[in-house]
Amino acid sequence: MTPTNSAVEMLVSSSNTLFILLGAIMVFAMHAGFAFLEVGTVRHKNQVNALVKIMTDFAVSALVYFFIGYQIAYGVNFFDSAAVLSQEHGYSLVKFFFLMTFAAAIPAIISGGVAERAKFYPMLISAAIIVGIAYPLFEGVVWNGNFGIQDWLETKFGAPFHDFAGSVVVHAFGGWVALAAILLLGTRKGRFRNDKLVAFAPSNIPFLALGAWILCIGWFGFNVMSAQTLEGISGLVAVNSLMAMVGGIIAAMLFGKNDPGFIHNGPLAGLVAICAGSDIMHPIGALATGAIAGAIFTLLFTIIQQKFKHTDDVLGVWPLHGVCGAWGGIAAGIFGSEALGGLGGVSLASQLMGSLGGILVAILSGFVVYGAVKAVSGLRLSEEDEFNGADLAIHKIGSIGKE
Repeated sequence: MTPTNSAVEMLVSSSNTLFILLGAIMVFAMHAGFAFLEVGTVRHKNQVNALVKIMTDFAVSALVYFFIGYQIAYGVNFFDSAAVLSQEHGYSLVKFFFLMTFAAAIPAIISGGVAERAKFYPMLISAAIIVGIAYPLFEGVVWNGNFGIQDWLETKFGAPFHDFAGSVVVHAFGGWVALAAILLLGTRKGRFRNDKLVAFAPSNIPFLALGAWILCIGWFGFNVMSAQTLEGISGLVAVNSLMAMVGGIIAAMLFGKNDPGFIHNGPLAGLVAICAGSDIMHPIGALATGAIAGAIFTLLFTIIQQKFKHTDDVLGVWPLHGVCGAWGGIAAGIFGSEALGGLGGVSLASQLMGSLGGILVAILSGFVVYGAVKAVSGLRLSEEDEFNGADLAIHKIGSIGKE
């Protein structure tokens, strides 16, 4: 190898390491968005709990994914020497960091659905099992070709299941696991009086908006950096993400009647939906995908609140992540086709099967894990603790100190 070739390879390796590290940092920052979105939505007496859950869930997710989950998904462990791990500028390590921030989004998603009435440690243990075992099993199938399912789909339908940045792998999975936990937990006390819904207004719209903005910005790392190398970077992914976000905002504004909660969740619905096909759609297709997602979230969340009395989803994570994520998987098969201006190489049948498969694995995992933990230790705070709020009941301090 000539010195020039060696220098070029070193530059490529170091650049790829920096590229994916920046992506990992941007997705890591999104967890602040999850935190403030929840803080702004829950009542004052549960704000501290929202912050603590997101922070501790992240730490536990990092541990279980490092020691167990990453090996299940990709067959890679970190028990070599530091000399081996740091080869190629430590690219393999920052790749883990990047994918771990995706895995840690699962409990962050769930947190918003089960807010205001869940015990602390049982939920933390449940999250650890989901991130350490259940999620990596599905992630490995889609993103590493485990168990030959992707090969079978390609043989049968002409293309494997396409999920570039995790509409189904991350968001739908997290949303449908959350639905199981929400149903097992039950409705918050005081939610219905005389068979009529009692609306619990968001405690802090500016915090809710801050969370949405942080998530929107970080999402460009979530999507664009999913290329994982500089060679694979595409401005198409960035602009498709932008257009889907805008479509989600406009749809939420129209269908949500200017409600600030809907308007700040609309862009998130669009971004959830575009993850899967952001690398293959035309920007107009991305705009349509995001707009449909914004409408789905707004309308479905309203129906859930008014009609589904046993589905008390505080932040609407099931419609936002679960349903819009599944829509994103299907949309990749529609708007990613060459007939609608996409790059092609995708099969609608594979997209349907992959999306439905993700839902099935997630809902089954959610009921098994949260059901088992509920049987052993219970998932829900006592009625008195729920009335006093998770802040005082669990953390012995409120969000606003008293003089």
